[in-house]
Amino acid sequence: MKKFIKKIFGIDKIEALTAEAEKKLQEATVKAEVVIAEAAEKERISKLSPKELANEKGEPYVAVLETKVNADNVRNGFFELDWNEHFIVQLRLNGFQGQSEEEIVDLWFQELCRNVGAEAGVNMDRRGSGYVNVNNLGDGKSEIG
Repeated sequence: MKKFIKKIFGIDKIEALTAEAEKKLQEATVKAEVVIAEAAEKERISKLSPKELANEKGEPYVAVLETKVNADNVRNGFFELDWNEHFIVQLRLNGFQGQSEEEIVDLWFQELCRNVGAEAGVNMDRRGSGYVNVNNLGDGKSEIG
């Protein structure tokens, strides 16, 4: 009898429309929540430094943070490098061995400089030309001079 009364007065159609509207509202709410979550994630990622982003992705990271040239002798200076543990693993897998991360990065940097010089046709025989000073700055940073 209830169904009959609802049908006569059109209440059944109103209830069906209400149920459909509620379903669409739920779907729209879920979509809005996904869009909000994606926007929040994009904002979070945009605030990460390149090193933090590489760490989060599990990728190797190395960067030159600073370069200084000795004003008294322009042949001398230093690079301040920054790296993550994934870069150290990559170097170890490629044959660079050392007792500390700084030593491993120093060996890599020396080879990199030798390769750049050799490609430019520079005599890379550096015997008696000085030394490389490595200053561990901590937190995966090192000053090489």
